Amino acid sequence: MPASISRSTAYDQATAPFTEELAPGVHAYLQPPGSWCISNAGVIDAPSGPVLVDTAATIARATALRDTALRLCGGAAPRTVVNTHHHGDHTYGNSVFLPHATVVGHAECAEQLLAAGLQLHQIWPDIDWGEIILAPPTTTYSTTVHRLPHPELRIELIHPGVAHTTGDTIVWLPEQRIAFAGDLLMPGRSPFCFMGSATGMLTALQVLRELDPAVIVPGHGPVCGPEAIDDAADYFHRLLELARRTRAEGTDPLAAARAADLGPHSALGESERLGANLLRALADLDGTPPGAPLPLGPALSHMIALNGGTPLRCCA
Repeated sequence: MPASISRSTAYDQATAPFTEELAPGVHAYLQPPGSWCISNAGVIDAPSGPVLVDTAATIARATALRDTALRLCGGAAPRTVVNTHHHGDHTYGNSVFLPHATVVGHAECAEQLLAAGLQLHQIWPDIDWGEIILAPPTTTYSTTVHRLPHPELRIELIHPGVAHTTGDTIVWLPEQRIAFAGDLLMPGRSPFCFMGSATGMLTALQVLRELDPAVIVPGHGPVCGPEAIDDAADYFHRLLELARRTRAEGTDPLAAARAADLGPHSALGESERLGANLLRALADLDGTPPGAPLPLGPALSHMIALNGGTPLRCCA
């Protein structure tokens, strides 16, 4: 990419997945526009075997990612696939990389992937997902930090607590100061915490901030810097303030979401996620354990209502 073109401009001009080299052998695999189920990935050409960060939502997209990884790594297939969390747009493509690769993730990621099953099929039945075979992480960790066994290149997996989901992982390359943040960050898109915790997201963002990354690959949207952490944190501060007002005034959550003004965040893509996020923020205030399952039906109905009464649009 020419130095005169900013990352965001290159991303906005793209019409197909593309890669961006962040450091020698470290690439972001970006899929514009980053909306529902259009997620990013990472390719790390580690000397002891290529590492892939996340897969994709469909078999076709995962196959294209595999072909790109082979090209970037001189024909060597990924030996390790790390899932940043369990959602299908980051894990449905895992089976494309088997049996050559080992799938790694937080223990909660593996558990929640199996519990969710083919959930995205139920929400978007018309998408051509391909023949999805669920392949959860078989190598899991439950500590705060887990180091991959790559002696020549330090790669750390960091669990920041319950945030976007119960099993989030930040893939951190400390020597390069590059973080693959998964869906803790989605610049240009609305954040989503329905399956995790609004207060937990603030904690996780602080964990990410304290790593002092120079470059961050978000789960959706363009490659960014640490300024995106502050933007996301501001969203959750506003969300929690809205939840406190909603509870204090006894307002119906959907009515509160309809009337809400989130300032600069109101114009973000998938702004309808506020309907689900507010339900989780209210649960946080009520003392519901972070990540405890909430009914999906009301969350979907609130998001559809905020989307003008039309189903959520997925372009996977």
